[in-house]
Amino acid sequence: MARSTPVKKAWRSLAWLLAITAGLTGILAYGVIFDNASWAPKLALDLEGGTQITLAPKLGEGQASPSGEQLDQAVAIIRQRIDASGVSEAEIATQGAANIVVSIPGTPDQETLRRIESSAKLEFRPVIFTDVAASSAVGSTETPAPTDGATPTPTPSLATTSTAEPTDASDPNWVSPALFDEYTNFDCATLDVAETNVAPEDEPLITCEAAPDGTYTYKYILGPVEVSGDTISDASSGLISNSQGASTGTWGVFITFNDQGTGQFATVTQRLSGFDPNSDSRNRFAIVLDGKVISAPTTQAIITDGKPQISGSFTQESAKTLADQLKFGALPISFVVQSNETISATLGASQLNSGIIAGLIGLILVVIYSLFQYRLLGMVTVASLVVAGVLTYLMIAILSWRQGYRLSLAGVAGLIVAIGFTADSFIVYFERIRDELRDGRGLPGAVEAGWKRALRTIFAAKAVNLLSAVVLFILAVGNVRGFALTLGLTTIIDVLIVILFTHPILQLLASTKFFASGHPLSGLDPNALGAVYRGRAQFRAPVLPAAKSGAGREAAKRQTIAERKAAALTGADTRTNTKPSTDGKDS
Repeated sequence: MARSTPVKKAWRSLAWLLAITAGLTGILAYGVIFDNASWAPKLALDLEGGTQITLAPKLGEGQASPSGEQLDQAVAIIRQRIDASGVSEAEIATQGAANIVVSIPGTPDQETLRRIESSAKLEFRPVIFTDVAASSAVGSTETPAPTDGATPTPTPSLATTSTAEPTDASDPNWVSPALFDEYTNFDCATLDVAETNVAPEDEPLITCEAAPDGTYTYKYILGPVEVSGDTISDASSGLISNSQGASTGTWGVFITFNDQGTGQFATVTQRLSGFDPNSDSRNRFAIVLDGKVISAPTTQAIITDGKPQISGSFTQESAKTLADQLKFGALPISFVVQSNETISATLGASQLNSGIIAGLIGLILVVIYSLFQYRLLGMVTVASLVVAGVLTYLMIAILSWRQGYRLSLAGVAGLIVAIGFTADSFIVYFERIRDELRDGRGLPGAVEAGWKRALRTIFAAKAVNLLSAVVLFILAVGNVRGFALTLGLTTIIDVLIVILFTHPILQLLASTKFFASGHPLSGLDPNALGAVYRGRAQFRAPVLPAAKSGAGREAAKRQTIAERKAAALTGADTRTNTKPSTDGKDS
C-alpha cells in the first residue's frame, strides 16, 4: 500500500471541507425551495421589529391582584414555553403591578400565540353528567337522580343545594336543581366568556368539550378537582401504541405524576373503574385545560404507576404544544390578552449596518496585520477567515430556519469578536512553524512538527472559549444568549477550519519552491527568522552589521534569552583573548 504523504492528506482534508460546505448549502437550498426558508438569517426584535402582546391577569370574583412572586413565576414559565417553540430573542417583562408584556420577533404563528396566551391550568375532574351539546334541551324540567348518575329532575323551587351531602367527587348530590337548570340552559358558544378557567376547585363545574373544527360536541357537569396539574412532573407527546406495541397513528400526550399525583390518581381511578362504562357516565374522568374539556376518557383500569396518557383529536403540533405547557407548569394565575400589536425595530437597519461596518473594519485590520507580519503567508489567514465566514453564515441561516434563531445586535457583536479569536489560532500555528524553522528543520518538516505543537495550544484555548460560551448561554437570557450562541458556534467552526483548511493549505505550500526555499516575501525566510543553517541541524546566530537591516533587526528580536547570553559570552571571550602586541601585531 502506498504511504500517505502530507500532500495527499491535505487534499483529503480539503475534500472533506468541500463536502461539508456543499452539504450545508444543499440543506439550506432545500429549505429555501420546499420549506419557506431564506438565504438570509432572520433578524431579532432589535433589528427587525415584531409583535408585542400584553397579558392582563384574569381574576375571579373576590380574588386579589397577583403578587410580585406570581408575576415573576409567570414570566419564567412563559419564557420557557417560547424557548420550547423555537423562537429566540424574545423579550418578556412585567408592566406595572399586574400586566406581562411579551415581545416576539417577526409575526408569530398560532401555536406560539397559544403557548403564550394559554394559562395551561390543568385539572382532573370526575364526570357526573354529560350530554351532546347540540341536543341538550333548554329549560328542561328534569332533575338529577340522587345516586345512580341518571338524568336529574329539578324541583320547582330550584334549590341551590341537594337534599343529601355528597360523599365523593362523583356523587350526583353535587348537582342541585339550580345547577342543573343552569346546565340545561348553558350555551357552549358562550364558553369563552363564562370564566370557567377561574372556577373554584372545590365546586362542580359546567363546561364543554370542543372538536378540532372548533364546534362543541359535549357539555358536562363535572365534580370538584381531584388531581391538580401542578402534580405533573413531566409530559411528552408522541404516537400512541396499542397493547401489542404497534403504533396506532394517533397522537397523544404522556404524563408522569409526582408521588402526590400518583397516589391521588390511583385513588380516583380505583373508584371510577367501579362504574359501568356502558351505562354510567361517572366512569369517565375529564381532563380540563383552562376550563375546557380536552378529553374525557373512560376508566379501563386502575392506574397506579402515575403515568396516564391523554388521547383525543390531537395533531402532532397540538400534542407538542400541550405537552410543553404541562411540562413547564401551569401559570399561577390566568391571563387574558389585553392587546396584540405590531412594533417597529428598537434599533433598526442603521444599527445593523454599523455592526457590519465595524466587523469589516476589524477584518481589514486583521488582514493588514497578517500581511505586514507574515508577508504572503498572511494570505492563508485571509483565505481561512473567508472560509470560516461562509460556514458561519450557512450555519446561522440553517439555525434560523430549523430552530427559530434570530440574529440580534448582540449576536453580531459575537461574530465580530470571533474574528480576533479565529485569527489567533492561525498566529499560534504560524509561530510554531517559525520556531521549527529556527531549530533547523526544512519547511515540510516544520509544518508537520509545528502542527503537532500548535494543535495542543489551539485545543486548550478553544476549550476555554467554548466553555465560557456554554456557561453564558445557560445562565443568561435574552440577547446575551444570542451573543453566547454565535461565540460558541464560531469557536467550533474555528477549530474545524484550522484542521480542514489552514493546515492542509500549509502542507501544500510547503511543497512549492517559493515557500520551501524561504523566499523573503514568503514570511518563512530562515535568515529573517534569526537562524542560518550550517550543517547537521546546527545553527549559528547571524553576524549583524552595525547598521542592521530589516531582516537583521527581526532576527535579533527573535533570539531567545539563552541565545543572547551565549552571544554575549562569546563576545566577552573574544575580547579577553585578543590584546594588542608591542610590535603592533595582534597576539
